[in-house]
Amino acid sequence: MDDSDFRSHLRRGLAIPAHPLALTAERRLDERRQRALTRYYIAAGVGGLAVGVHTTQFAIREPRFGLFEPVLALAAEEMQRSTRPLVRIGGLCGPTSQALNEAALLRKHGYHAGLLSLGALRHATDDELIAHARSVAEAIPVVGFYLQPSVGGRILPYSFWRRFAEIPNVVAIKIAPFNRYQTLDVIRAVIDAGRDDIALYTGNDDAIVTDFVTPFRIGNTERRIVGGLLGHWSVWTRRAVELLEDCRNANATPERMRLGVEVTDSNAAFFDAANSFRGCIAGLHEVLRRQGLLEGIWCLDENEGLSPGQSAEIDRVTRAYAHLNDDAFVAEHRDEWLRG
Repeated sequence: MDDSDFRSHLRRGLAIPAHPLALTAERRLDERRQRALTRYYIAAGVGGLAVGVHTTQFAIREPRFGLFEPVLALAAEEMQRSTRPLVRIGGLCGPTSQALNEAALLRKHGYHAGLLSLGALRHATDDELIAHARSVAEAIPVVGFYLQPSVGGRILPYSFWRRFAEIPNVVAIKIAPFNRYQTLDVIRAVIDAGRDDIALYTGNDDAIVTDFVTPFRIGNTERRIVGGLLGHWSVWTRRAVELLEDCRNANATPERMRLGVEVTDSNAAFFDAANSFRGCIAGLHEVLRRQGLLEGIWCLDENEGLSPGQSAEIDRVTRAYAHLNDDAFVAEHRDEWLRG
């Protein structure tokens, strides 16, 4: 897929899961299960994958683990085998020097764009953030990322996003502040900048369906959120792909709004909303463990795990919303994905 192709695919709107990390009980990379996860997502019909992001665990970059490049490479190898074109997005973190080094690794392994986290620049001024983004965008196409403060993000005003949208090599923005006012700030900024080539993606796990079925009209211009780049979509992925297709340019019918509530309730269990998202990664691992794709829910940080009551919440939403899970699909193909 060349540069123009991946941009057009992004603008059409894709289901892009954030890729988890498969570990052994010794907290080492489980290559077989890591590949199996990628194969699962491809078989489920996703349009791309985001690797090296929050769901993959930012700690993969720490020298004591040294997993950033190996994880990028494994996913790239599996995506290369796909008969369908897949958009490859890799996470970019840290100060400018680190982000540029990571951008070089993404390019080395054939990634099309970088999801730019600003979490390490929490005290930078808006001028410094824009300079940082411009530097990185010279190295690789950039997907902006508005991350909610409760998991390491910061409040970024309309004025920041208006300037950010003027950076030529910005190709998309993942909007994930979990806040309607701040979501509107991003959309209005992109419209006011006249950037109809920037694709809008939801990361608002509490409003996935609402984001898809809402026509955002500012003045005489209307934009839609066309796809999702979501940790939530790393589980029950086959159904997530179907959800996006059903909601693409669709109206907000009562049935879709009811489905949106069910998706949000499921996300609350997976992401541990009741405990300020402390168990979000472990919750996703638990769903994949129950399906047999992961052996355990181990994280690189030994202190990360399920919160009290979270397993019961996952039980509850699994029973309540059986139509949202893809357990049968996974059971049918799991052994094939785990082979070789």
